[in-house]
Amino acid sequence: MDDRDSRLGGFAPEAGLPAGQHLPARSFPVPNLLRELLSQHLDPGYRAMAQRRARTGKRRGRAAEAGWRVLAVALLGVVFAAAIAQTRSVESGLHDAQKVLVRNVRAAEADNDRLTGERDALAADVDALSRRQLSNDAAGQALLEGLDRLGLAAGSAAVIGSGLTLTVSDPGAGRDLTDAAKQRGSDGRQVVLDRDLQLVVNGLWAAGAEAVSVGGVRIGPNATMRQAGGAILVDNHPVTSPYEVVALGPPNTLRDGFEGSAGMVRLRLLEASYGVRIDLRTGEGLSLPAGSVHDVRVAKATP
Repeated sequence: MDDRDSRLGGFAPEAGLPAGQHLPARSFPVPNLLRELLSQHLDPGYRAMAQRRARTGKRRGRAAEAGWRVLAVALLGVVFAAAIAQTRSVESGLHDAQKVLVRNVRAAEADNDRLTGERDALAADVDALSRRQLSNDAAGQALLEGLDRLGLAAGSAAVIGSGLTLTVSDPGAGRDLTDAAKQRGSDGRQVVLDRDLQLVVNGLWAAGAEAVSVGGVRIGPNATMRQAGGAILVDNHPVTSPYEVVALGPPNTLRDGFEGSAGMVRLRLLEASYGVRIDLRTGEGLSLPAGSVHDVRVAKATP
């Protein structure tokens, strides 16, 4: 063994043999399958067919080849036609199911609106009867004044007066929208989210608003705003773009206070970055509907 091999820890095949003698060469047999793959590139079936054709001298005619090709094309056409027909039938079924769902949703919304109108009418009758009974003496009138103040704070009474109207629209959204997908921007994203409207409402309250509504829904102490897909739920009522926010109070004071609020700063940022449209104007005779009153289950008096 060479000194270099010993230093590297190698092994010499001639170690232990007399000088000049070498190990016999060894052959490693190659498996038959691997040998066939490397040496025979033609499948046995194709090879047998080629040999038989060479013996008989018969070849398939052009008419036969053309017939087989036409048959193959016809079979492919039948397969594709069946696939297209099945796709159209499934699409038609899905479209019909979608129509049924839309019809059911609209019917449920109509029933809900009818029941809401009946509830409001009955509540108005009860309120009118209560006022007639309590307006006969001084104690009853004082009680009515207290109820009016509480109703304004709770948002349970309809109000009318001067204030601000803020309209916020997503980019590319029109004013007559019937599908929640139409209020999205050109890139398919919804820009104005629930947290943006929350900032707007909080800014209006901080500016001195006495009553606020979003999308025709009165904002009361227990009203919530949260995202639900392509729409925003305001007290569980879906609201889509353009979002109309109405606030009652001194118009000029409201406008000056709201211009510097975090909600308006957020809207200006969305306007500059995404093209959100903002329309802020004062008005007289603005009306806000009564809000829904939730049952209070747990309450604690504060000093």
